[in-house]
Amino acid sequence: MNIYSSFESVFPVFFFLIGLIIGSFLNCVIYRIKENKSFLKGSSFCPKCFHELGFLDLFPILSFVFLKGRCRYCKEKISFQYPLLELGTGLLFLAVFLDSEKIVSLILSLIVFSFFIIIFVYDLKYYLIPDRIIFPAIGIALLYQFFNGFLSFGWTEKAFQYLLPYILSGLGAALFFFLIWLVSKGKWIGFGDVKLGFLMGVFLGFPAVLLALFLGSAIGAIIGTGLMISKKKTLKSEVPFGPFLATGSVIAFFFTEDIVSWYLNFLF
Repeated sequence: MNIYSSFESVFPVFFFLIGLIIGSFLNCVIYRIKENKSFLKGSSFCPKCFHELGFLDLFPILSFVFLKGRCRYCKEKISFQYPLLELGTGLLFLAVFLDSEKIVSLILSLIVFSFFIIIFVYDLKYYLIPDRIIFPAIGIALLYQFFNGFLSFGWTEKAFQYLLPYILSGLGAALFFFLIWLVSKGKWIGFGDVKLGFLMGVFLGFPAVLLALFLGSAIGAIIGTGLMISKKKTLKSEVPFGPFLATGSVIAFFFTEDIVSWYLNFLF
């Protein structure tokens, strides 16, 4: 039975609003990691004039709309990254809630997806996947799978054995990217993608990680080709791979069974 059927209809709205708030926080995290500042303390401020934001400036999306996309204090434009990330996080939280069956899995998966969102934006903007993001994400993904095993088998050896296929999936995906990184001497992908591959494998398992890798590569190839046709990039240009892998991971999380079933029906 899905969680949705166990609660009142207000809960989807609640998780969407929580997603908006978390999205606002993730914007703060992305900025402060780049500036090497703590995101656990200190008030929010405008990145242009550094004026501390007031209470009315902190409402996700609504503040952007009411302020017409400009800082209340310095009148500089606010990046569209902020409302788009907030809205995207809200929709993703809602989708995960509607797809989940167990509370613990729901909470842990929302945390992992929050890390994927940070990776998507940070790598897109700065061509880097920070260790202070990827390592905690891997830890939470392992915890997510352990709890899934624990909820299925209790406190037994099988709960630990449940983890093994996911760890092997992570090692397989990481090895795949490591070989690409090694052969290209770091020119085709960064080492952060190797660690991201391990995260994907641990979180998604097999065969979902294969679908995520395929989708990430396909989306990257399509967008890369479009950028070259529009002459915004060349064959020698650096293009971050993390956003495509993160996108592929999200799609695979929700639709692996449907896509595999469609593919098998198409073949046979």
